[in-house]
Amino acid sequence: MNDLFNTENNLKPITKWVGGKRQLLNKLNEFKPDSFETYFEPFVGGGAFLFNLAPEKAVINDFNADLVNLYRIVKKDPENLLKVLEKHAENNSKEYYLRLRELDRSDAINELSDVEKAARILYMLKVDFNGLYRVNKKNQFNVPYGRYKNPNIANRENIMSVSNYFNQSNVDILNGDFEKAVENAKKDDFVYFDPPYVPVNPTSDFTSYTSEGFNISDQERLRDLFFDLSKSGVKVMLSNSDVDLVRDMYKDANIHSVQANRFINSKSDKRGKIGEVIITNY
Repeated sequence: MNDLFNTENNLKPITKWVGGKRQLLNKLNEFKPDSFETYFEPFVGGGAFLFNLAPEKAVINDFNADLVNLYRIVKKDPENLLKVLEKHAENNSKEYYLRLRELDRSDAINELSDVEKAARILYMLKVDFNGLYRVNKKNQFNVPYGRYKNPNIANRENIMSVSNYFNQSNVDILNGDFEKAVENAKKDDFVYFDPPYVPVNPTSDFTSYTSEGFNISDQERLRDLFFDLSKSGVKVMLSNSDVDLVRDMYKDANIHSVQANRFINSKSDKRGKIGEVIITNY
């Protein structure tokens, strides 16, 4: 069984992320396997379940290069990351935020070091509207400034705790396609898929957390991978929205209904509890 990192560190996500799983941790823990070897999370996002589990051996991945760079910097250079974040905290204002946001409209973004890029994205997620990561088709960040009275921009305790976890455990941090992220998964490993969800109604778009988006063919590819891994004896758990399409795609697996609070809708009457499913092959 995969030993777990000392959870007295009380690991928590270092950033908000659309679709984050803090609300569902109790349910995810209820449905996780009793034991496993290596943990894989191909759509790691904010990593709420990863940090809650804190496995000693893990492979995490995201298609979002900004997020992966942030995690890699937290692992290898947290002190310099905190120095830049402290500078952002001192200068924080709407005008300052917009200046930093504009950097990806030109070659200026390429002049930043990896540490500066990591600090930029973490700062923006701390102070922008609803902690939202959103880019346009040109891969330009386009979320407006938020209304936070005292955002904790340079959270030393949290960043150092996550850095210590990454360094004291065997955690590989990948940036690529979800299929590639699990190509080494074997019998008794545990894979948790938390993809961009299928839309609850037909008129809405698939969640786009990269400029490329995640469409129905990706959902079908993920479904096929779920069952291919199952044939290899890998323990697989997957989250998605509770809609007929998802239930049909995974009708041969175990489907558990859950409720989650979602606060990312800009219209307050559209927020609240929505139906989700946790699907397992065990």
